[in-house]
Amino acid sequence: MHEPSLPRENTFDNHLVVCYPAGLVFGKNFLAIWHGSYVTGAPGNHRDTTFLMNKNAATLSGQFDIAQSQARCRWVRRRILSMSRNVAALHMGGAFSCAEILDCVYFGLMRKSSEGKFQDSFILSKGHAGITLYATLEEMKILSPEDLDAYCTPQGRLGAHPDRGLPGIEASTGSLGHGLGMGCGMALHDKVFKQDRIVYVVMSDGELQEGSVWEMLLQAPALGLTSLVVFVDYNNLQSLDFTSKTHPNFYPIQGKIEAFGWEVMEVDGHDQKAVLNAVASRTRRAPFLLICKTIKGKGVSFMENQPMWHYRSPNPEEFQQAMHELGSQD
Repeated sequence: MHEPSLPRENTFDNHLVVCYPAGLVFGKNFLAIWHGSYVTGAPGNHRDTTFLMNKNAATLSGQFDIAQSQARCRWVRRRILSMSRNVAALHMGGAFSCAEILDCVYFGLMRKSSEGKFQDSFILSKGHAGITLYATLEEMKILSPEDLDAYCTPQGRLGAHPDRGLPGIEASTGSLGHGLGMGCGMALHDKVFKQDRIVYVVMSDGELQEGSVWEMLLQAPALGLTSLVVFVDYNNLQSLDFTSKTHPNFYPIQGKIEAFGWEVMEVDGHDQKAVLNAVASRTRRAPFLLICKTIKGKGVSFMENQPMWHYRSPNPEEFQQAMHELGSQD
């Protein structure tokens, strides 16, 4: 995946100060969080990758059709399966677990301006689920079918992890632990410059093993980043084992994060109504984190809760069975 080059010093008008352990970067007309691989923000224009929103997208003030959302999520999973035929391996399990979360964000939460551009921002911190983001953006007609058909090919522009600057993608992610810091930087920029934007971040539960995540969990309430909404895709699995076995002291997650000053709730991450209602009910007096209990490999019986499906493509027989199981739910 192409990594964006670091901004030159003149990007910051030659005024650059780095402070705090997590790397809070301040410059003239510039704010961001720095974690060693990417800086988000730009002088005078904090959102230079805006894109047109599907005119049928719902908002909390409008109608969100649960049945349509369920159909979209089944389509997303089938689309991911179709992409698996062209590459040796995909992060299939974690891509399936977050489909409903992304659908809620894009079709139920993200606001658009009068010009039809997204007013809010989205960061997929668990970049290994980029295929779910790509399929969702295809559903919204932001990416084309040809883009996804050329996934991870020399002639294509979509890599395994999201790349900032491509249509609909505001952050390059994949190195876990960076997305929350980027989201905090965006939210802090908006607070300082009085911008009306909600920053949505989707993380994995395995990502909680990154120290930079805990630095930002500690820092965000202290900075009063009330426009920050974070989803933890809590499927209890990472690459080799169950997170509850590898890091049992993380649990319970909710109480630990609440102790830092966050507003925290827990829901079934495959229940779109519960996800949307939880976000709508937040007090907006603190950054908000929603623990979404999900199933890795959701929707395909032999993939669900199986560590082996963290990074694997199905063989022809498995592909046919998976497509049948997903299709039979229509």
